[in-house]
Amino acid sequence: MAAPDARFVDARQVRRNFSRVAAGYENASFLTREVDRRMLDRLDYVRIEPQRILDLGCASGASLNALRERYRDAQLIGADFTLPMLRAAQREKSFLSRMLPFLRPQSTALVAADAEAQPFARAQFGLVWSNLLLHWLNEPRPTLREVHRTLEVGGLFMFSTFGPDTLRELRQAFGDGDAHTQRFTDMHDIGDMLVECGFADPVMDMEVLTLTYASVDDLLSELRAAGESCAMTARRKGLAGRALWQQVRDAYARLADEGRIPATVEVIYGHAWKGEPKKTDDGRAIVRFERRPK
Repeated sequence: MAAPDARFVDARQVRRNFSRVAAGYENASFLTREVDRRMLDRLDYVRIEPQRILDLGCASGASLNALRERYRDAQLIGADFTLPMLRAAQREKSFLSRMLPFLRPQSTALVAADAEAQPFARAQFGLVWSNLLLHWLNEPRPTLREVHRTLEVGGLFMFSTFGPDTLRELRQAFGDGDAHTQRFTDMHDIGDMLVECGFADPVMDMEVLTLTYASVDDLLSELRAAGESCAMTARRKGLAGRALWQQVRDAYARLADEGRIPATVEVIYGHAWKGEPKKTDDGRAIVRFERRPK
């Protein structure tokens, strides 16, 4: 795993990517919505009644709508570091207030926040939800520590992210040494990070989806429209030449099946709990004694 202080992700480029597509994000982000739906299905197997919920990396608020419907008495907070996305979420919230007042959208607050330095009090949330955020971070552990800090004891962190096989065909087609996709962390490494950051009983699972496109140009156009363009510091800064693009198209053509080219997406799902603390903030061990009845 990379050293925590290495800067691999260009956070300013991440913000630019998502700011540019915020107005049309809901129409372009079908994969994000599908992963969100599958995460929600996993909540059916978890018995919680959180009073306060944080959607970390809420984008335009689709997850907030579904969580509000499931936990109608909870206070929800959506946090994102892209202001145009928060404005899009605010417009959606205003629309729901008029059309579906029984969902209590007024109980949702939107906050501009950096995932690595969250402006929330300790032990504030019963559920922290995060759909497809972690691969946009330079390194997950600072954010995992912040999530652990803001969860109450017994609270649940539930998340999704992309794994290393995601867009493998695109990386192989370029083969020029530049980054053309994000860096994706292995499921087992994320599990280890959760334990390192204080979480208990992490559960991880993974599924592989294969999307198909008529051309590599269609694939790249869809990625751009959803804000999914590469934001690695090692990405190509200038335009790719005609020869390179022809190389990419030829490489993809060899993978075509009945005129469609594949794009692999490895989706990682995980959840973990915040248990009773074992150490104080200054590192001293906490020893608990139970009084036995006489």
